[in-house]
Formats: sequence, C-alpha cells, structure tokens
Amino acid sequence: MNEFIDKLGEKLMPIAGKLGENRHLKVLRDAFMLSFPITMFGSIVVVLNNLPFFSDATKGTLGTLFGNGQNATMSIMTIFVTFGIGYYLSKSYDVEAIYGGAVSLSAYLILTPFNAVTEGGEAITGVLTLDRLGAKGMFIGMIAAFIAAEIYTRIVKKGIVIKMPEGVPPAVAKSFAALLPAIITLTVFLLVNAAVVGFFATNLHDVVYNVIQVPLTGLGSGLPATLVAVFFVQFLWFFGLHGQIIVNSVMDPIWNTLMLENLDAYKAGEALPHIVTKPFMEIYTVGMGGSGSTLIVVLLMGFIMKSKQLKEVGRLALGPAIFNVNEPLIFGMPLVLNASIFIPWVLAPMVVTAFNYFMMATNIFPTPTGVSVPWTVPVIINGIMATSSFMGGLLQIIDMALIGVIWFPFLKLIDRTNLGHVDMGEPENV
Repeated sequence: MNEFIDKLGEKLMPIAGKLGENRHLKVLRDAFMLSFPITMFGSIVVVLNNLPFFSDATKGTLGTLFGNGQNATMSIMTIFVTFGIGYYLSKSYDVEAIYGGAVSLSAYLILTPFNAVTEGGEAITGVLTLDRLGAKGMFIGMIAAFIAAEIYTRIVKKGIVIKMPEGVPPAVAKSFAALLPAIITLTVFLLVNAAVVGFFATNLHDVVYNVIQVPLTGLGSGLPATLVAVFFVQFLWFFGLHGQIIVNSVMDPIWNTLMLENLDAYKAGEALPHIVTKPFMEIYTVGMGGSGSTLIVVLLMGFIMKSKQLKEVGRLALGPAIFNVNEPLIFGMPLVLNASIFIPWVLAPMVVTAFNYFMMATNIFPTPTGVSVPWTVPVIINGIMATSSFMGGLLQIIDMALIGVIWFPFLKLIDRTNLGHVDMGEPENV
C-alpha cells in the first residue's frame, strides 16, 4: 500500500504543484473570492424570501419587495468575476490593477448584446438582461477578461503609455498612463464584436454558450466527473496540498454556472435543472466538518475510541470541525501521508457524493436551490439553508452515518494499536 501511494504521489504531485502555482488559475480563484461576500448577501436574501414555512403568496410579496437583493448580487455575478480577473491578473504582472479590472469589465460588456426580446416577441434595444450578466455570460466573461487583461498589461509593459510631467497628481498621471493601453485593448474587442455581429448576425455570448459552456457544464454536472474531482481533492490533501484550492480553481467556473442556473429556475418556480452545483459540492462535502466530511470522524475519535491519543485529537478538533475547519485533524492525527487511513479518507466522500446524487436524482431528497451558503455554517443548518427544506439537513445526518460506518473499522484498528502500545509498557502517544 505504501509503495503504491509513493509511486502515485511521484507521478501526480508535480502536476498538482504546477496547477497550484499557475498564475491564471490563482487569478480565477481570487476573482471568485472577490464576488463571495456580495453573492453571499444575495443568497441570504433568497433564503429569507423562501423559507420553507412561507406560503406562495408570502414568497411572492417578499420577492417583489426584496428581490433586488438577489438581482443586484448573484444575478450579475459575472460582472464581479470579470472585474476580479482583470484586477488580479494585472496585479500579478505589477501593473496598476484597478485599471486592468475596469478594462476587462468593459471588454466583456462590449461583447454583450444590449437588447432583449419580450414574451410577446417585441425587440427592445439599450438594455442588459440578467442572464447575460449571470450564468449564461459566465464563460464569455472569463475568456474576455483574461484576454483583455493580457493585452492591456503587455501594452503597459512595453511602455506604450502617456507619461505626465512631475507635479501632476498621482491619480491623474495613472489615468493618463492607462489611456492608450485601454483604448487599444477595447478597440480590439470592439472590432471583434463588430465582425461577429456584422458577418454572422449573432454575438459571441451565444457562440461561446452553445459551443463551450453548454458541453462543459454538461460534463461538470455529471456524476463521473464529480467523483473524479472529489477523488483529487482528497488525494491532494493526503499529501498535504490544499485539494479544494487546486481542484476548485478548475471546476468552480462550471459549478458556479450550474448554481446560477439552478437559482434562476428556483426563482421562476421551475424544476431545478442540475444536481451537481457549487452548493452541492460545498454543503455535502466540506459542509459536514471540513474536507472529507470529517465531523463524524472527530466525534468517533473523541467519544467512542478508547486510546488517549485519538480521544485528545478528536476533542481538540471538535470545536473547529463544527464550523467545517478540519486542519487540526488533518495535521494533528495526522491524516497527511498516513497510509492507515488513506482508504476511508478517499472513499467516504466519494461514496456519500454518489449516494446523494442518486437520492436527489430520484427526488427522495431535494436538490440545492442555488443559494450560496457560507462554508462555516454548521452541518444540518447549512443543509436546510441550501435546499430550503428540512430534508436537506436530514440527508446530512444520513451521510454522516455512512461516513462513520466506513471510517469505524479503520479507527478501531488504530485505536487497538495505540492501546497495544500501552499494554507493552510503551508511552501511549508514541
């Protein structure tokens, strides 16, 4: 077992390390985190407007009064992400970041159609629709933001800027320095948009949505791809690398897009189109005690196992685990490079993910509605909030029971080994 893990680690660790240090993946992660507090506010509004015990009439009234809390946050999430990509990518190149963010956002909007069609078929110009600024525009927004920021920063780096004389206020000097790079960058996007609209009578939003976004989200919403993602999160953590950061950098654009599509359907009173979304991955993996859903593991260690070593680690890790922080367990047990618990560490979250997928696919338990719940919200509460149903919390209780069954024999073996040290007269904590 140890030899297999060592060989596997030798092959995959360099790849994981490169992914973790990749400039563009780090920028993408930071851009989504920029939108986190804003979208969290929108999620809270949605949860409060749609509490399970409210009648449909009450929900409708609250939606009318407070619906803009969601419209101005989660529904236009792509705006925050595109600005964040431009900002953080420019910053990574040591270029004035605020202008990089503004240029990326403008480039995205240049590619966005300013028109809509009413239900009666009437065309309206001069408007931006929420779907273009939310789920449907996510991928074109990310692509445009990265390209715009790369063009902008390269122009700045080449010194194609207007330099103001000394004594000019810094804000004015920086604005003039950004002028030429911004004009050149945005001209490129304006010409591209004109070519697509003029020659093909369409827009890049629809092209990217149909050619790239739909196939990718279809793949990311399936169970096989989800299980692969869960496996790599656990596997990377086993070697001491932050699996969530590395894997989520790749998968978050897909999961967040699926989340927004679910939220749009939920608000419209329609059937939720996706099971796998960002809240599904958060609430039913991280949301049950941290990476690997280890709250039940901590409880078993602290209150069922008999050896002093497991009891002490379990009880010390319990407080943070309630709020889904399990680094004390990962590095205190330790879980890192501990071959004796490799199987339950990797297997348990994969089994639970598959179990939850089928429970939701068969409508036995509800699917997360698309609201984003803070990852530090304790188990059961976060399940209820994510699904707007008490059944969401009940499913987590069943999940923890499954995880406990998988982990128990391995913990028991470690427990007996620790107790065996005591019988042989050796220190218990060895």
